[in-house]
Amino acid sequence: MLITAARVLAGPGTYLFDGAVLIEGEKIVAVGPRGEVEPQAPAGTPRLDFPGGTVLPGLIDAHVHLSFDGGADPVAALAEQDDTALFSAMRTRAAQLVASGVTTVRDLGDRGGLALRLEREIASGTAPGPRIISAAVPVTPPGGHCHFLGGEVSGVEEIRALVKRNVAAGARVIKVMETGGGLTKDGSKSWETQFSAEELAALVAEAHEAGLPVAAHAHGTDGIAAAVQAGVDTLEHCTWMTADGFDLRQDVLEQIITQGIHVCPTISQHWPMLPRIFGAERAEAMFGLIRQMAGAGVKLVAGTDAGVQRTGFTGIADSLAFYEHLGLDRGRILDMATGEAANALGVGGTTGQITAGYSADLLVVEGDPLADLSHLKQVTAVIARGTRLAAETI
Repeated sequence: MLITAARVLAGPGTYLFDGAVLIEGEKIVAVGPRGEVEPQAPAGTPRLDFPGGTVLPGLIDAHVHLSFDGGADPVAALAEQDDTALFSAMRTRAAQLVASGVTTVRDLGDRGGLALRLEREIASGTAPGPRIISAAVPVTPPGGHCHFLGGEVSGVEEIRALVKRNVAAGARVIKVMETGGGLTKDGSKSWETQFSAEELAALVAEAHEAGLPVAAHAHGTDGIAAAVQAGVDTLEHCTWMTADGFDLRQDVLEQIITQGIHVCPTISQHWPMLPRIFGAERAEAMFGLIRQMAGAGVKLVAGTDAGVQRTGFTGIADSLAFYEHLGLDRGRILDMATGEAANALGVGGTTGQITAGYSADLLVVEGDPLADLSHLKQVTAVIARGTRLAAETI
């Protein structure tokens, strides 16, 4: 397949104009000026021309929950579905994600290994969807955040055993609920820690020994500090909450930067509603913390938390507009949803760039997203692992 376009995003904030991408099978084999790449295409190569379009790496959503429906009460909806019905719904959500231009996701909370099963189905080509990097069952204490997913453990030995089971099942990241969360009404408060330093250290050691990164759900400042001390690889949410407000600790922020920990703030497409939900002052305080992390040099990555309350699976473009609202450069924002996100997920050598030898995961949009991020919603083609998504599904 030969793709030509007015613009090809060749690096963070950098266009190759009048460019071309040549694909063979699942891989990119050449990228460059159209006049150089066209002659490399064998006779009869299928061709897609987008004279007003932009080719960029397929987008990456670093935090989704395919088992949740994004409705008003996703926990209740989950409880009402058996695995057959739930798996069918997850298939639909995966198709929605890839149709919006998302070609890789990290699923950070599953029931019964269904995301792992869906990952295999998509990889085999029998269902449309993004590459799924699944955490399988998230690790939580008895009655802890998302305990209903089946990952309740108590003490170091049970924690190590669950990590081993997830590894054996095919998980590619370990998710730990270091603090409570609002989705679990009967669990710990969002700012409260759930595991001891010894337990966190054991979990990280077990995961790293198996070669897997650790993603820590951490809203509270104390939980963030504990997760950083334990050596996790990504922080999810990272809202710096306390019982009576917010407290961004500079010493912990410096550790996050020094250790190269990626932070996924999990911003949904409905972020403009937050001032009405939390109040203008509290919402601006929350926005300010993310702005402060960005300005300090924290490696931020894009994630929508798709599946939780009123958060659907087609909103990544609107989610990215949040970071423009904070004042971030559009080139950096796109990198947060492509190359930098791939690095955070451990697939930076496979996807996230339009580079020869990389997976052919591409998004084509009409217009110029570096001039206007809303052009990301003008999807004209999606190629996942070298296969073009059927036009009627976009």
